Amino acid sequence: MDQHCPALWPEEKPPQGVADCTDCGLYEHGSRLIWGEGNPHAPVMILLDNPGAREDREGSPFLCGTRETLQKAAFEAGFREQDLYVTYVLKRRPIKAYDKAEARKRCLQHLLVQLESKSPRLVFCLGNVAVQSFFASEEADVKKLRQAWHSPRGMKTAVSYHPLAVRRRPNLWLHFLEDWRFLASAYQTR
Repeated sequence: MDQHCPALWPEEKPPQGVADCTDCGLYEHGSRLIWGEGNPHAPVMILLDNPGAREDREGSPFLCGTRETLQKAAFEAGFREQDLYVTYVLKRRPIKAYDKAEARKRCLQHLLVQLESKSPRLVFCLGNVAVQSFFASEEADVKKLRQAWHSPRGMKTAVSYHPLAVRRRPNLWLHFLEDWRFLASAYQTR
């Protein structure tokens, strides 16, 4: 398989007892819980706000624009699929209005379990929701934090724009790719 062609990455099953979690209330939206995708043992953990659309109206899996943009930049920066694990602040896709702050707060417990069990070497937060949740600061902002290393939760962390923002605003593509290359430079100097 061509490592540089965006594709569906295998999903990691949630730990025993987590798949039926109802703490955040998003189960009422009818979306399934997604623990993560890619290599569960990867040294780089990518954090997004939520799993987004994963199936079309007929229920067939498809590669959404967010994941396609993420993979394109990652491959251009020199990463391979096995280098990366993607997870989310919210483990279910929101489909209608919900209490965002409360849902993020409740779902954070799962992310903390993932961090402890996986111990990634690097974390890459994409988008302000992921950055604010991971940094535990509503003031955290991608524009101010990108192109520098940070240590929230004791983890070596970089940040960039959300792939969907990059798709909607193509002028962000070069910044996004620059941030992936910034991440790759630290990854390659191991």
